[in-house]
Amino acid sequence: MCGFVCLWNLDDEELASRMIRKMEHRGPDALEVLRPRNIPVVMAHARLAIIGPDNGAQPIYQGDDILVVNGEIYNHSDLRAILGESAFQTRSDSETVLHLFRKNALRWVSRLDGMFAFVLATPDRIIAARDPLGIKPLYVAHIGEGLAFASELKAFDGVDVAKIEALEPGVMFDSQAGMRRWYRMPQGAADPEPGIDEELTWRELRLVLEEAVAKWMVADVEVGSFLSGGLDSSIIAAIAARQSPKRLKTFSVGLAGSPDLIAARRVAGYLGTEHFEHAFTPEEAADVLPHVIYHLESADIDLVRSAVPTHFAARLARRHVKAVLTGEGADELFAGYSYHHAYIDRPRELADELTRSLGTMHNINLQRVDRVTMAESLEARTPFLDRELIDFAQSIPATLKLRRTDPASPESTGPTTEKWILRKACADLLPHDLVWRKKAQFDEGSGAVTALGEALQAMTGSATPLDRAAEGAVYESLLRQSYSDPDRIINAAGKWVANRVSVAVA
Repeated sequence: MCGFVCLWNLDDEELASRMIRKMEHRGPDALEVLRPRNIPVVMAHARLAIIGPDNGAQPIYQGDDILVVNGEIYNHSDLRAILGESAFQTRSDSETVLHLFRKNALRWVSRLDGMFAFVLATPDRIIAARDPLGIKPLYVAHIGEGLAFASELKAFDGVDVAKIEALEPGVMFDSQAGMRRWYRMPQGAADPEPGIDEELTWRELRLVLEEAVAKWMVADVEVGSFLSGGLDSSIIAAIAARQSPKRLKTFSVGLAGSPDLIAARRVAGYLGTEHFEHAFTPEEAADVLPHVIYHLESADIDLVRSAVPTHFAARLARRHVKAVLTGEGADELFAGYSYHHAYIDRPRELADELTRSLGTMHNINLQRVDRVTMAESLEARTPFLDRELIDFAQSIPATLKLRRTDPASPESTGPTTEKWILRKACADLLPHDLVWRKKAQFDEGSGAVTALGEALQAMTGSATPLDRAAEGAVYESLLRQSYSDPDRIINAAGKWVANRVSVAVA
C-alpha cells in the first residue's frame, strides 16, 4: 500500500516532493521522487512494502514508460505466468500494470483484479485508473496546462489549483482517448428464478467467500484481521484463521465493557486467534479527534463517529502487522442495515438500493477505512468487495438476503432477518447465537458515540450533550484548523448522499 503524486506537463520536482511528504504516512518504507529525461512527468511515491519488499521500489521506470501504483493486484502471479516471467524486473505485483499496458489489448485494465489506483506515463501519453469500487483513492487537478494526480486531498493543500476532482471508481482517464468506464456494477437480482435451490446457493456463496479471503490474504508480510465481534468481521476472521499460515492475529477496540470488546473476545477464544484489544476512554477520543479528522479529510458526523474506533483499531494493529482484513461491504451486498427492513416486501427496490449503495461506498465507508488505516501506515483489505464475490452476491435474489422470519425460530433475529443467506453460508464457523446476533453499528457497539459525546462536552464546556448540528460544527472547526485551504478539502470530500431508492407504496 502506498501514496503517490504525479505531475504531467509540470516540470516541478520541488512541488512533487512537497506534495508527497504530506502523505509519508501512507508509505514509510521508502520515498522516491523521479523526473525521467524522456517523459514530461514528475512522479513521487511513498511505499508501504507488502509484496516484493526487497525489490519493488516505485516509481517503476522501464524504457519509455513510468508507473506509480497504490494498492494490491491479487492476481499478479497468474498475470506473470501469462505475460512471461522474463519481462519482469521486480517481484512487485504493481509491475503487472506496466506489462499489461504494453500488450496493447483493448480492455487490458479489466484484467487487473484487486484494489488499486495508478498513473502510467509515456513520452506522449498519460493514463490513470481506479479499481471497480474505489477502494483506493485518486484525485486530479489542473495546474496551468498540466495535470496533478495524488492519492489524498491533503497533498493539494496550499497548491494553487482551481478545482480538485476524484477519479470515479471503475474509470480510466487516457490523455489520448479521453475518459471511459471500464467497470460497471452488475445489477442486483430481485426474485428467485423458478426452482432455485437455496442450499446450493448458500453453499456456493461460502466457496466464493473462502476464495476471496484466500486471495486477499496474499502478501509477503503477516496479515491480521479486525474483529468487532459482529457477523461480518467474525466471518472474515473465522475463514482467515483456517487459511493463515500462522496463528491469526485479531484486533478489537471499544470502551471498557462495550458489547464489541465482549463479543470479539468470545469470538477470538472460539477461533483460537492471538487476540489484542484496547479499551479507549473519552479522554483519548478527545485527544485523537484533530488527528482523525485531518487524516479522514472530512467533517461528516457519521464518518467521524466510525473513524474514531477505526483509528484505535488501526493503531493497535500496526504494532503487530502491516495489513489487516476488514468486514466492509457485507452490509451493502447482503442487506445488513436497519433501514433495509423497510424493503422487506419490495425485493426489486431492495436489489436496486443495494446496487446503488455499493456504487457510493468510495465516498463514505471506503474513504474512512483507507484514510484512517493509512494514517497509521496500515493496509486494510476488504474481501467482501472482491470482484468475483460481488458478481456472485449480486446474482443472489434479494429475497434470500433480507428474509421474513418466524420470531419463534432459533434462527430468527426478529420479524425480518438481514443477511440471511450470508448467515446460512457461514453458520458452522461461529457459535449459533453469534451467527444470528442482531447487527450493531461499529460506532455504537464500540461505544464510540458515548465516548465522543463525553469528549465533546469536555472540549466545549457544555453542560448538556451536543446535538448533531453542534457536533458537526466542532468537527468542521477542527478540520478548518488543520488546512490552509479548508474549503477546498470540504468541497472535494466524500459525503453521505441521501438518494436511496424509494419504497413504492402498494
